[in-house]
Amino acid sequence: MTLIGSAVTFVVGLLVGGLGIFVAAAVVTGTRDYGHAVFTALFGAIVWALAALFLSWLPLVGDFMPLIAWVWVIRARYGSSWVHAGIIGFVAWASAVLVLSVLPFAGVDAVGVPFVRSLGAI
Repeated sequence: MTLIGSAVTFVVGLLVGGLGIFVAAAVVTGTRDYGHAVFTALFGAIVWALAALFLSWLPLVGDFMPLIAWVWVIRARYGSSWVHAGIIGFVAWASAVLVLSVLPFAGVDAVGVPFVRSLGAI
């Protein structure tokens, strides 16, 4: 993949992740700010990557700490409880999987949804 292709894939994944967080946060907290959601998706992706980088060597804990760190970012950005942040995270993840499963039919390849190795299995 070229540098431009990688950049487009990253941007599409970021916008889709932001859309998932936006939809979920609108339902759970009533917040309707897409820019806030996209920044939350970006910051959450960075925190997820750092947690995975430093904790991946730990059995079992290394798999779930990035998820907890990502939910913590959502909790901190939206000022919600852990339960509401978890609901926002789950709804965001599910909506991102749905959108990313449709995008290949439009000729757009995007990656970046945690726990989804291949969307061809959907």
